[in-house]
Amino acid sequence: MDDSVHFWLDFWNVLTLRSGYNATLVILGTTSLGIASGIVGTFAVLRKRALMADALGHATLPGVVGGFLISLIFGATGPEILPLLIGGGCSGLLGIWAVQFLVRHPRIQEDAAIGLVLSTFFGLGIVLLSVVQTSVSTQTAGLDSYIYGQASAMTRVDVLALAGISLLVVLISILLRNPFGEVCFDADFAATTGWPVNRIDLFMMGLVAVVCVVGIPAVGLMLVVAFLIVPCAAARLWSVRLTDVLVISGLIGGISGWFGAALSSSLPNLPTGPVIVLVAGSIFVFSLFIAPRRGLVSSQWNAYCRNQRIAEDHALEHFIEHDDAVPNDGLSVLFSVRGWSARKINRLMRRLQAKHFVQRSSSIWSLTPKGRSRGLTIQRNHRLWTQYLISHADIAANHVDWSVDQVEHVLSEDLVAQLEDQLRSGAKS
Repeated sequence: MDDSVHFWLDFWNVLTLRSGYNATLVILGTTSLGIASGIVGTFAVLRKRALMADALGHATLPGVVGGFLISLIFGATGPEILPLLIGGGCSGLLGIWAVQFLVRHPRIQEDAAIGLVLSTFFGLGIVLLSVVQTSVSTQTAGLDSYIYGQASAMTRVDVLALAGISLLVVLISILLRNPFGEVCFDADFAATTGWPVNRIDLFMMGLVAVVCVVGIPAVGLMLVVAFLIVPCAAARLWSVRLTDVLVISGLIGGISGWFGAALSSSLPNLPTGPVIVLVAGSIFVFSLFIAPRRGLVSSQWNAYCRNQRIAEDHALEHFIEHDDAVPNDGLSVLFSVRGWSARKINRLMRRLQAKHFVQRSSSIWSLTPKGRSRGLTIQRNHRLWTQYLISHADIAANHVDWSVDQVEHVLSEDLVAQLEDQLRSGAKS
């Protein structure tokens, strides 16, 4: 059998949970972690705590090593997940407290405080790890995996603990999404409405710390921050509503964990954590180009369509100003104020004709009833907006044309009605 065919069959079996008990455990664990990371990471990103999450991930290292040493004292023969996670959690929370202390009391800038805590805690962790490996090298097998992750080494108990904690984090995040959202979007307003902003902020980062700690065995403390940030960054390209972003981010995180673990299992000698992060990064790049509203392709296409529509509106306005009809050889004169080339004018007239805005009879271009109606609407919007800016915005009449030209094409019917009402009431007073 061809190697590529064998790979895809193996990958499909792993993806559909038919490749053995251990691979199924890994996929279930990383998928649940991805969902939790995507949802919790959304609040961290919206709260502008992405760097805090990075510092938190690095701050767990001395706690992991400390938890290992304590477990040796109590008779452990090697790294055990529970004491390592407890130690990492305590160290991460200490890191959060250290950042907040440095920001509030010595008045150090937040980015500087994060950098200080990140480098100090991670440096301490590396030193402790080196000392431990030198002193008790026979018992440190697998300890390095907590830096880079080793999902394949997770046991049934590890996966159940990971899935349970991830589910709990997801439920808490969903139940508290309203106060979390208010603090993320406008902390000052949340404080005025009675929300304890500092406590909510601390609790939010505590959830981030929990996800960081439980994610260490799967993706490692070096990459767990990417698992928190990348799904949210991709989700925000698809929607701006908090609920939608939470759902999409959770889906992206879950899919990344699922596909990443399957790829890692199918390809030899590839660590699970980096592969998961690469899958999440690939989804982000795809979203960056393809997302319907904020993607690069759609943004360029929307801008192109908007410019085409504006050019069509300008053409219809000029036709209205010249009694609805213009000879073919007069088009260049008609549009000379726009500086359009003959080629652009020809393309424009073909589009207007295809949309039944204009018609051609012999050598005369004229407006159709549909085109005249559209032209009169644009002309009315132009005059309304001009009068509004002059009357209510104190803009000089000789400076108002540019502003009007940018806005008149996107005025909704409701806004036009409001402008008419305001101008009418202003004229009466």
